[in-house]
This record gives sequence, structure tokens and C-alpha cells, in this order.
Amino acid sequence: MIKKPYIKKELEIAGFTVWIVDGSYIRKHIDEEFTNFGQHYKFKFIPKKEFWIDKEHTKEEGEKLFYINTMLTLDTFLSNGISHKKAVEIANNFEKEERAKSKYFKKFFKSKSKKEEINKIHQTLIKCYSQGELKVWIVNGELVRGLYFVDFTQGGHDKVYKFVPENEVWIDDNLSQKERKFILLHELHERNLMKKGMKYAMAHRSSSAIEYYARHHRRKIDKLIQKELQKS
Repeated sequence: MIKKPYIKKELEIAGFTVWIVDGSYIRKHIDEEFTNFGQHYKFKFIPKKEFWIDKEHTKEEGEKLFYINTMLTLDTFLSNGISHKKAVEIANNFEKEERAKSKYFKKFFKSKSKKEEINKIHQTLIKCYSQGELKVWIVNGELVRGLYFVDFTQGGHDKVYKFVPENEVWIDDNLSQKERKFILLHELHERNLMKKGMKYAMAHRSSSAIEYYARHHRRKIDKLIQKELQKS
């Protein structure tokens, strides 16, 4: 039986109840595509009058307010007949503007070069997975979302995102320690497929499948990662 993933009730706003949820549990038992937050429009398992936000694992102030405002914006536009694609575009632009205004970001937006930005984004090089030219970094996910792409979630690599330096795989620091290996496996597998010429959509589906398998066969995760590293 699947349990409810609620951790705590955050607040009530504009007729919605905002819940902090166990994203790791959701990704293992309900939908591996659940990201930092979600609502009914995208994830049908979320009740219509609820906003779900994954528990954050960083020591910073947090991004909950950005997520709540984005979901409210989406609901407003979608309720008024705006297409989902257009509503997402508007909400994402609004979120990026709001992030740029925050005190946390103002000190980082002073960077004058891509190199300086990347140096601030890089947090920890995971040496045991960085082999040859390939580098695996734990990165400041909040900075990535503010500087480059608000939908950056969990991880990414140079074959998907132009802002990721060549031969790098990024893992979001907002992930719990217990999830990092599953996301690393996903990103390595996806990157290897795309290096062979596979389009992102197909590579992502294949990577989600192997990630799902690994989440339910935890003892095999290290062997699966090593297999992908050998291909890299």
C-alpha cells in the first residue's frame, strides 16, 4: 500500500493548501518524474487544491516562495484558458525575475564572466566518479535556477544544457544524500545515449526507466553506475 507522502502543512493561500512532501518517496513509489514541486495540472495524483513542494536539503533560506508563486501564477493563467505552454513560459519568466530581486542572488549576479559564475556554482567535485575528462560536480542548484534555467531539477549534463561546461555532469545540492546515486545513474545513462546520437526525449525515457529499476533494486546501484562510467 502506498502511503501519503506528506511531511508537514506549510500554509494555506488563495484556496490552496501547501504541503512539504517526501519527494524521494514519490519518485520511488508514485512517479519518478516528480521534481522540486508540483500541482494537479502536471501531476494528476496531486489533489486539485493542493501544492506539493519537495523537502529541501540545503542550509540556505530556501526556494519555497518561488515555487508557491509559480504555481499560483500557473493556476491563474490556466484557469483563464491560457494554453499550458504559454502559461508555463509566463510563470517561468516571472519566477526568474523574482529570483533576481532576492538578496541571496544579488551578491551572485555581480559576476562578470561565465567562469566566475561556474566557480560559484561548483560546490564539490565527486572524485570517485570523475574519471578521465568526465567531471561530476555537486552544484548550487538554486544558483543554476536563478542564473540559467528555472526548471533545472536534480541534475543535468553538457549534452542537454549549453550552460554546463563540456564533459561535466551536475547533481543538485538540494537532493538528499540517499537520492544522489539514482540521479547520477540517470544523468550518466542519458548522456551516454545522447553521445551516440539519441534525441533527448528518448534518452530521458530510457534513463527514467533505469532510474526506476535502480530505486527498487538498491543493491545494484553501484554496479550500474560503474557500467555507465565505463561507457563515458
